[in-house]
Amino acid sequence: MVKVTNQHLFLFNTFIMKIRFAILLTTLVMAVNMTNAQTKPLINHIAVYVVNLETSTNFYKDVIGLPVIPEPFHDGRHTWFSIGDHAALHIISGAKNAIAHDKDSHLCFSVPSMQTFIAELEKNNVAYENWPGQAKSVTTRADGIKQIYFKDPDGYWIEINNDR
Repeated sequence: MVKVTNQHLFLFNTFIMKIRFAILLTTLVMAVNMTNAQTKPLINHIAVYVVNLETSTNFYKDVIGLPVIPEPFHDGRHTWFSIGDHAALHIISGAKNAIAHDKDSHLCFSVPSMQTFIAELEKNNVAYENWPGQAKSVTTRADGIKQIYFKDPDGYWIEINNDR
C-alpha cells in the first residue's frame, strides 16, 4: 500500500492546475481564432453565364482541369467547380449568344507547369496568346511570373500563370 504524503498531494494538485491552465489557454486561443477567423469578406463564387452548358462544362473540366463539385439545383442549368478553399466557379446556362469581352476582365488560374498546361491547350486546339496578343507566346511579368491568355467557348478571357 502506498502512503500518500502532503508532498504527493502538492505535486498532484500542481499537475491538475497545469492541465486546467493548458485547457483554459487552448480554449482562449480557439475563441480568439474563431472571432478573428473572418474579419473581411471572402470570395464565395464567381458565376459565368454561358450559351451551352455541356460545352462549357467540358471545357472547364477537361481543358482547364477544374474539379466538378455538387450543385444544389439539379435543374440541368448549372455546373459548379471548385476553384479553392470555399470558393467555386458556377457555370449557368441560358445566355442567348456569346458576347465579346475585354481581356482586362478575366479569370486567372495558377498552374504548377506552364509547359504541361500549354501542351493541354494545344492538344485541345485552344488558341492562346501573350498579353499583347501574339499567338502561341508567353508573357513574362516584371516579377518573373509567366502568363498566357485564351478564351473559353463563350468568349470569356482566361489567364493561366505559374504564380505559386
